[in-house]
Amino acid sequence: MSRGLMLGILVTDLAFTLYWVVSAAYLAGLVDVPEAYLFSGYHDRHLMAWNWSFLPLDLAATAFGAWAILASRQKREWRTLAAVSLALWSAAGGMAIAYWTLMGEFDPSWFLPNLLVFVWPLFFLPKLVLAPTSS
Repeated sequence: MSRGLMLGILVTDLAFTLYWVVSAAYLAGLVDVPEAYLFSGYHDRHLMAWNWSFLPLDLAATAFGAWAILASRQKREWRTLAAVSLALWSAAGGMAIAYWTLMGEFDPSWFLPNLLVFVWPLFFLPKLVLAPTSS
């Protein structure tokens, strides 16, 4: 696994893990997050449900990414695992950007990170899908 791919997976996995830990802690009343850091309509129950609907997708992407890194370090087949992780991250980012675009809300603090999550995997995904799996 290239250093760039590993770094991309690690950074994305860690960032989203932190996001979900803070989100859960906020929901449980354990931490206070300033309103300025919450996305528009955060307290609306429909938007909360929409946001939390990403949790299984993000957990799966994180799990496959971590599994791919572990497999790579153990000299086992890792490309398929990494491809699944990248496809899931790109889908999650794309879904979020589609939502914010349809809503006409372009808050850079939410839109740009999701755009990044949508785009960065696309630089690595074609190589993983087209590469032979024997190496």
